[in-house]
Amino acid sequence: MKLEARKDSLARKNLVILAVFIAILAHNTDAKCAFEAIFNFGDSNSDTGGFWAAFPAERLPYGMTYFKKPSGRATDGRVILDFLAQALGLPFISPYLQSIGSDYRHGANFATLASTVRLPQTSLFVTGVSPFSLAIQLNQMKQFKVKVDELHFSEKHKLPPPDIFGKSLYTFYIGQNDFTGNLATLGISGVKKYLPEVVSQIASTIKELYALGGRTFLVLNLAPIGCYPAFLVELPHNSSDIDSFGCMISYNKAVVDYNVMLKKALRQTRKEIPGANVVYADIHSTMLELFQHPTSHGMKYGRKACCGYGGGAYNFNQKVFCGNTKLINGKNLTAEACSDPYNYVSWDGIHATEAANKIVADAILNGSYVDPPLSLHKFCDIKPIG
Repeated sequence: MKLEARKDSLARKNLVILAVFIAILAHNTDAKCAFEAIFNFGDSNSDTGGFWAAFPAERLPYGMTYFKKPSGRATDGRVILDFLAQALGLPFISPYLQSIGSDYRHGANFATLASTVRLPQTSLFVTGVSPFSLAIQLNQMKQFKVKVDELHFSEKHKLPPPDIFGKSLYTFYIGQNDFTGNLATLGISGVKKYLPEVVSQIASTIKELYALGGRTFLVLNLAPIGCYPAFLVELPHNSSDIDSFGCMISYNKAVVDYNVMLKKALRQTRKEIPGANVVYADIHSTMLELFQHPTSHGMKYGRKACCGYGGGAYNFNQKVFCGNTKLINGKNLTAEACSDPYNYVSWDGIHATEAANKIVADAILNGSYVDPPLSLHKFCDIKPIG
C-alpha cells in the first residue's frame, strides 16, 4: 500500500509539473509578438541618446522623472518610442550612434535631436540643424543591415539575426524641424514651398526600407506647433491669429495642410508596395486635445512649459533654455524644471512631457487615430504601459 501511495503521489506531482509547464508554454505563446525589433527614424521627439552620443553635453533635468538621470531624451522621462517598445515587450531601443552599452538585438534608433527630412545646406553650428538628416539615417540603416548580414546573429556583437528586418516595426517621427526651422525667416508661404519635398522624401525612404525587407511602417504626423510655448513666443503673429484656446491659427492650419499631404502620400505609397502595412498615426489630434483641454486628461497646464524661465503664460525665454544658466543684463538666470511635470503637456516649450507622450502612445496603441484603421493588438499581445 505504501508503494502504491508513493506512486500515486509521484503521479500527482508529475501532473502538477506538466500543468505548470503547459501554462508557461501557453503564456509564452500568448505573449508572442510579430515584431521582434523596432527601427526608428526621427528627431528630438524620438531621440533616445543619439545626438548626445555625437555631441556629449546632456544634463539634468532632462530624464528626471523616469530615469532619474540624463537619458539622452528631450523630455523629463520617456518618449513615445519608449512606450511603443514597452507595449510590444521590447527593451528600450538603443541609439545607433551610441557605441558604449548599446544592444541592437531588438532594433536601432537612428533619430537625433534637430534632425530634418531634407538634407541641411550648412553646418549644424550655423543653422541649429543636425547633420543626421533622414537620408543619412537611411544610409546608417543600410550599413547596419550589411553588418548584420556579415556578422550573423551574435550575442557577442549584440546584433539581431539576419531575418529580423521582415519582423520589425519601422517608425517615423520626423519633419517638425523642416517645418519650424525657417518659419521666422521664410514665413508660412515660404516654408510651404518645400513641404511636398519633405513628404516625398518620407515616402521614398519607406520604399527603400521595403526593398530591404521592411513590411510594417508607422508614420507619425506633426503636432500642432501653434500651441507650443516656444513658438508662441518666437514666431511672429498678432492677437487676431490666436484662437479661443490660445493657439496660433495660421501655423496650426499650415500643419494641418502638411498632415493632409502626408496622409495622401502614404496612401499612394501603400498601393506601390504590395503586402506592406503603411500606417499613418494622427498624433496631431491627440496633442491638440491635450493643449486645448489639459484638465480633461488629468493635467493643469497646456501651453505653459514645465522647464523654463520667465513664468507667465508660457514660462519660456528663448535666451535661457531648460536646464541652462546664462548671464543676461548682469544677472545669472536659470531655467529650472517644475516639480510636477505630470501636470504639464509641454516639457521645455518645444517637447512634450512624459505624461503627454504616454497619452499619445496609448492613442496609437489602441488604434484610435490611425489610417488605415489598424490596432497593434492584431500583431502582438500588447503589454500595459505604466
